[in-house]
Amino acid sequence: MEKKRKKITLLAIQMGSVIGKINDNIEKVRILLDKNLRQKSADFVFLPEVWTCGWDCSSFIDSAESINNSKAIALLQNLAKKYSVNIIGGSMILKFDDGIYYNTTPVINKNGDLVCTYQKNHLYSYYGCNEGEFVSGGQTPIMVCLDGIKLGLTICYDIRFPEIYRAYRKAGADVLVNLAAWGATKKIPWDTMTTSRAVENQCYFVALTQTGELKNGDKNLGHSMIIDYKGDILNEINQVEGAIYVDIDIDEMYDFRDKCRVLEDLKDNYEVVII
Repeated sequence: MEKKRKKITLLAIQMGSVIGKINDNIEKVRILLDKNLRQKSADFVFLPEVWTCGWDCSSFIDSAESINNSKAIALLQNLAKKYSVNIIGGSMILKFDDGIYYNTTPVINKNGDLVCTYQKNHLYSYYGCNEGEFVSGGQTPIMVCLDGIKLGLTICYDIRFPEIYRAYRKAGADVLVNLAAWGATKKIPWDTMTTSRAVENQCYFVALTQTGELKNGDKNLGHSMIIDYKGDILNEINQVEGAIYVDIDIDEMYDFRDKCRVLEDLKDNYEVVII
């Protein structure tokens, strides 16, 4: 009997946020998700980093919501139930019960339940950006299992730290995720690091970034991709707002891993000898 294969459909939404206009951005996401999910169903939907307010650190706190009373999360919960889809909700600035603000990814299952949140572990505070002055960094990687699929979550600047992705792979990740608002001047690092994380960990990789204008003439890159475990780009979108769909085969990925057992060749440590 032929082996039943585990195939799932991923939908990544590339958009440009209106800086500091949370209600406008919530309405934009509602329209984009309604439009795309009416046309074709998906098992998982992904949104980019800080889609509720755009990448402008100085507007983070004014645009923040409480984790317990978030219009953005409520919208995603309603859409998840309406379309029976798991939503990896990009990121938004949320205030938690301890009064601390985090750049946070909410994860919502097909029933509309808020399953968990991931707080961005590495904060970007270089070249005029000062994220660390407005939000705190998370301390824990989060891998969530939905419908039998294990997803390792990261946000933007996390991509520069391969250790977190290796930890996810060792923990059994199937899909690695980076949700970003990536600057247009850094295309080579974006393309290189996202592909590398997929290849070195033999995982599918959702590399999703915003598009559109920022302040002072800056722009988001707008090059979102879904990459397979060998580094092939399965689908991509450049600059425009829109959506990319990909059907992925999890069993095919495991067949490849069985033939190329990279993790078995890892050493316990790589202590450097200086001569």
